Amino acid sequence: MTNLDNINWLEEVTKRQEDLLADLFRMIRIRSVREDDLATPEAPVGPGPKKALEEFLKMAQEDGFETKQFGPLVGRVEIGEGDSTLGILGHLDVVPEGTGWDTDPYEPVIKEGRIYARGSSDDKGPTIGAYFAIKLLRELGAEFNQKIHLIVGTDEESGWMCMDHYAKVAEMPDYGFSPDAQFPIINGEKGNVSARFKFEAKEAVEAGNKLIDFQAGLRANMVPQEAYATVVSDQSEKLKADFQKYLEEQPVSGQVTEEANQLRFEITGKAAHGSTPEKGHNAGTYLASFLNNYQFDKQEANDFLALVGDKLHVDFEGEKIGVAIVDDIMGALSMNVGIINFDDTKGGLVDANFRYPKGTDKDQIQAQISDKLTDLSFDLEMTGAKEPHYLSTDDPMVKTLLDVYAKQTGNEVYEKTIGGGTYGRLMKRGVSFGVLFPDSIDTMHQANEFLAMNDLLRATAIYAECIYRLTR
Repeated sequence: MTNLDNINWLEEVTKRQEDLLADLFRMIRIRSVREDDLATPEAPVGPGPKKALEEFLKMAQEDGFETKQFGPLVGRVEIGEGDSTLGILGHLDVVPEGTGWDTDPYEPVIKEGRIYARGSSDDKGPTIGAYFAIKLLRELGAEFNQKIHLIVGTDEESGWMCMDHYAKVAEMPDYGFSPDAQFPIINGEKGNVSARFKFEAKEAVEAGNKLIDFQAGLRANMVPQEAYATVVSDQSEKLKADFQKYLEEQPVSGQVTEEANQLRFEITGKAAHGSTPEKGHNAGTYLASFLNNYQFDKQEANDFLALVGDKLHVDFEGEKIGVAIVDDIMGALSMNVGIINFDDTKGGLVDANFRYPKGTDKDQIQAQISDKLTDLSFDLEMTGAKEPHYLSTDDPMVKTLLDVYAKQTGNEVYEKTIGGGTYGRLMKRGVSFGVLFPDSIDTMHQANEFLAMNDLLRATAIYAECIYRLTR
């Protein structure tokens, strides 16, 4: 067996930097956003994710790997033989690009040592880094005493339809990691569930204001960067003046225009990953907070604005709706208000996504919300529940990952729980491992998403040594 114990992993990766970037850019140039309006039986989440999967497997085949595709949603790259299987689970789908980009989101640009593109850090960069690590090991002559399955999905950012399908038609690996979060390790992931508040359209009552529509948010797991509302009012001059004053006091920007007796309010906030809503400024809740100061002609409009602009506004731990909880290991519950829509003729919908620790569950969260918000009228549905996941640092795989990380970086190691959900939780002995370092800037789900070149190289080197040590 080839001995690679004394190899300089970062040096080997850096020598092949151009090849690594070529693989990554090939995948980034595919707009792999879920598009339900374009879905077909042959492309259940739209054509982009399917194209990304097929292109990735084609690339692996060109590199001489065995591959398998499990329908249009998920596939894997295979190498090695043995009785156990190491899994590396990544995803090729990306969240919508949104607005505010300085460059084309799907034409990667390197500026000041950073790779700017949608998917560069979540999760095409990390997935390609792990793939390239396996390719490097094969080139260096490594032999594996067990199977390695690099499994790639195409619906991680939405419903995990891909991995639900994989679990039905194939066996999950015995252990492994997902390159989809942070170093030194993520060995705990909070539970995940969405509360969907629905407001039924009803008859109007007497009032001087009418909420025609309200829109904010692209995905439940993104902090809305932009929000819009159309209002008809008999006190339009007052509303316009009040809005300008409101903007001066808030960490968001915006404008109001008037046309055909309708006021158009617009707010621009700051996007962020839905697992860290405190890092953004939710344009939707800020706009609702302003409009909640006025009475509207329909009770569902008033209830909608009261929920979003008061009960959910800048309350990232759910204190005002009665769901706050803290676990000693996994930390506090967090809440992101990702989808906020209202139509005067159809009613309203608000999707609040919760990342919760041990000690609660979807039924308890639903009951607490219902008990707390008795003064508002809505229908409440809980969707997409995933239970909390935790793997002890005593696990041999965890020890190996942390040993390699410490050896290559010289940094301290520690365990961590996140609100984000990764494929690592799909394996009983699974964790999330990289790609961001403690000193990295996290731009996942934001405009001008980037991955530092040094982070990509360092992570690829760490993945290579970890795979080598786990499978020798």
